[in-house]
Amino acid sequence: IRSDLDAGLDALPGEVTEASVCSILWDSFQLVQPDDVDKILGAVRATTCALDPCPSWLLKQASGGLVDWFVRIINASLEQGIFPSGLKQAVVRPVLKKASLDPANLSNYRPISNLPFLGKVLERVVASQLQGFLEDTDFLDQSQSGFRPGYSTEMALVALVDDRRRELDRGSVTLLVLLDISAAFDTIDHGILLGRLSGMGLGGTALQWLQSFLEGRSQLVKLGDTCSDPWPLTCGVPQGSILSPMLFNIYMKPLGEVIRSFGVWCHLYADDTQLYYSFPPNSKEAPRIL
Repeated sequence: IRSDLDAGLDALPGEVTEASVCSILWDSFQLVQPDDVDKILGAVRATTCALDPCPSWLLKQASGGLVDWFVRIINASLEQGIFPSGLKQAVVRPVLKKASLDPANLSNYRPISNLPFLGKVLERVVASQLQGFLEDTDFLDQSQSGFRPGYSTEMALVALVDDRRRELDRGSVTLLVLLDISAAFDTIDHGILLGRLSGMGLGGTALQWLQSFLEGRSQLVKLGDTCSDPWPLTCGVPQGSILSPMLFNIYMKPLGEVIRSFGVWCHLYADDTQLYYSFPPNSKEAPRIL
């Protein structure tokens, strides 16, 4: 899928695609204090990665004596605009989608990616600040209900039903098309995403940090006690990452604008897209639309 998409793109892997000119609104992250890190350590789930030097539950329990150490590492990363390379590798475990499925069929497995604990703590610091920036600038498409505080599947459903009922009251009928984008998170082009971030006003070490976060990643597969060799990841956002859903929404923002430019209504929930078009039942357009 990635190769097919690349055929229609001018951007080279890792190259920042030019975005519309925008002045830099945010060029650096706010440094954290011990109290900030203490709250984050309390909120992050203790999901130990095979690459962690010690269990994450132990780090959480010993957080009182480690907070200053966490603060120094996190602030150094934010100031320098560098995401540590040792935190960029993921361990993928294949898990059967259902216990009743044939374990010999590889398509019956779902890959579960696990990332280093310290990386998740660092991500949560950035995610909190990035979320605040998105809310202050009102950047995201209002038709996107996925991965956003205060939004839900119920809100997406209510919006869709309300639009259709209003058209029904006008005597119109509605054609609804439901789309699910294949491998949406895994095929994100880093150059295009960085162009989006630059276009929304990010620059300086803030943009540099996000570029460092995306690039130079790899994953290995662990089955029992056996691990594969690491495999480089040149596109997509990391599975299991706290930042990935937010970056996905930023990347997908133009989709709603493009769809609406053709006079078609739409609503999005993450990578699930609903297209709908209303018209009079006796319209000569109906056969063409269908």
